[in-house]
This record gives sequence, structure tokens and C-alpha cells, in this order.
Amino acid sequence: MSIRSITLETSDLATAQEFYAALDVATPVALRASTAPTSGFRGFTLSLLVPQPSTVDALVGAAQAAGATVRTPVTKSFWGYGGVVQAPDGALWKVATSSKKEVGADRTRIDDVVLLLGVEDVKASKRFYVEHGLTVKRSFGSKYVEFDAPASSVKLALYGRRALAKDAGVPVEGSGSHRIALVSDLGSFTDPDGFAWEPSTVAATA
Repeated sequence: MSIRSITLETSDLATAQEFYAALDVATPVALRASTAPTSGFRGFTLSLLVPQPSTVDALVGAAQAAGATVRTPVTKSFWGYGGVVQAPDGALWKVATSSKKEVGADRTRIDDVVLLLGVEDVKASKRFYVEHGLTVKRSFGSKYVEFDAPASSVKLALYGRRALAKDAGVPVEGSGSHRIALVSDLGSFTDPDGFAWEPSTVAATA
């Protein structure tokens, strides 16, 4: 299984293009215009995993300068260092590192992009995705599942919807379109929580 990219839908395409160019994550992210109704938490977050705290600070600063809103301020925790911002298009981005110290790596490097889907029933969604050909890399009961996709530009994981909203610093309530599509080699389908998968031939505006 390979996730080629993710498509984020927005009602203001020009502003979204400017934002993601400033954030420098354009490679795995495509954009397209949409007027589909949506409100509140859209049920997903995107994470940029980076090598060190200074990279977190630089990316969060760039996001704010480009129009993002801070939802969870950057802070140290037992797992590392990071925070959550909300892009002008509404997508929630977590920027984080497991390192609490500088490691001398390239400060502009992004090690991984991770899409976390907030689902109502983690076990049921895990079963659904395994039936669609995904392989589980690690799983923690009914709380968290990460899939193995070494060739993907975006890694995929499942988390409980309420827990994901809490981690992102937003209310759990939300309705309407998720305004996201996963572009992959798995074909076209919709998962139990309404997240749409599209074949890689579907065009999007980069």
C-alpha cells in the first residue's frame, strides 16, 4: 500500500496555496477548491515529525506568519517537544520532535508526515483497513493503530476521535465534510467514518 498524497479541500484556494508554500510541505499535499459544508473538528490531524526542537520552533513560527492559529502552544512533554496549529483552510497540523535537545541535523528537514484519522471505533476501523490490504505496524488495543507503509509519502494511523481532538486542543464536535481525501494505489472507497480514498489518477491542484 502506498499513499501517494493527501488532498485538502478549501473554499479559498489561493490563500491555501500561499500558506502551504510558506510551510514548505507542498510535496505530499495537494489542494482543490470545495464549497462542501463543514464545521468544527473535521476528524483528522496532520503531523510533521522533525529532528529537533529548533525545527519545531521554525515551522510553527513560519505557519503563524503565514496565517495559522495556534491551538496547542509549543511545549516540552514526556514524549518530546511540539505544538498544534490550524491552517487557514481549517486543517490541524501538529509539529513535533521526540528529541528534547538539539541534535545538529538540518533544521529545515521534515522526517515524516503522518495523517491521524480520528475514528469512533478504532478496532472496527482497523479491521476495515486490514480487509482493504493495509498491514498493521503497531497497535495499542482500542486506542491507537499505525499502519506499515514504507513507500508512502504520508504515514497513516488511527486514533479515537475524542482523544485526537483533545490532543489537538479543539472541541470534539464537528459536522459536514472532512474536506480531505487520501490518494493511493488502493482504489476508490469510503471508510466507516466517512474518509474518502481516491485512486492516484484523480487530479488535484498542487
